[in-house]
Amino acid sequence: MSSVSYTIQDSSTMLRRNLRHMQRYPSLTLMLVGQPIVFLLLFVYVFGGTMGAGIAGVSSGRSEYLAYITPGILAMTVASVALGTAISVAMDMTEGIMARFRTLDIARVSVLTGHVLGAMIQTAIALVVVVGVALLLGFRPTAGPLDWLSAVAALGMFAFALTWLTVALGLASGSVETASNTPMVLMLLPFFGSGFVPTDSMPTGIRWFADYQPFTPVIETVRGLLMGTPVGDHVVLAIAWSIGIALVSYVWAKRLFNRDPTP
Repeated sequence: MSSVSYTIQDSSTMLRRNLRHMQRYPSLTLMLVGQPIVFLLLFVYVFGGTMGAGIAGVSSGRSEYLAYITPGILAMTVASVALGTAISVAMDMTEGIMARFRTLDIARVSVLTGHVLGAMIQTAIALVVVVGVALLLGFRPTAGPLDWLSAVAALGMFAFALTWLTVALGLASGSVETASNTPMVLMLLPFFGSGFVPTDSMPTGIRWFADYQPFTPVIETVRGLLMGTPVGDHVVLAIAWSIGIALVSYVWAKRLFNRDPTP
């Protein structure tokens, strides 16, 4: 077998390991999926009437606000699952299993790839659940099949990038507690972007940050594809951010995993 075949085989083994962890500890998956749903219900039913009136210009704008924030909630879902990946990697580091993997005759990258592939499956499940809840609440996208596929591709690329980033953060963390806290900024960025309100309502400095941080172009791309609003150059920025974050994070994670663990 070639080295590529061995890498694929080892990655499949590590993927099965992570899927079994997901089955044995479903509470973590439920927490990661439940958090975006709680935010969706909170903003629709508590703030939706007022916020929707401000965006749609009508007194009963809850349905319009649901349509507006759903793409932001989907991006938050991606970040939420990525946060769980950092915790899983940190658990492997603190429990010593990573040190054991370093001594085995396996492709080293397969250990990290198993975490990434497992997280991507977890993300897909979470996104389906959140979209289902949004549809039950009255979310009615105008997208056709091609638009849906494009939106899934945009979220998938972003999820892949954030997952590699949180893998690196998990490897760099000295404890599970640190790994659970460090990526929390990813959960906050949709609030400092166009996830819940248009950026043109923000002060100049905050608006500049909101327009050019990675979540905004992804959210605007998904929103445009699902709701038929203009996408503009957001799709280019979304792809650029996703590729850039993925490449830098992959190199960082691989270097952290390959470093000498002895002091």
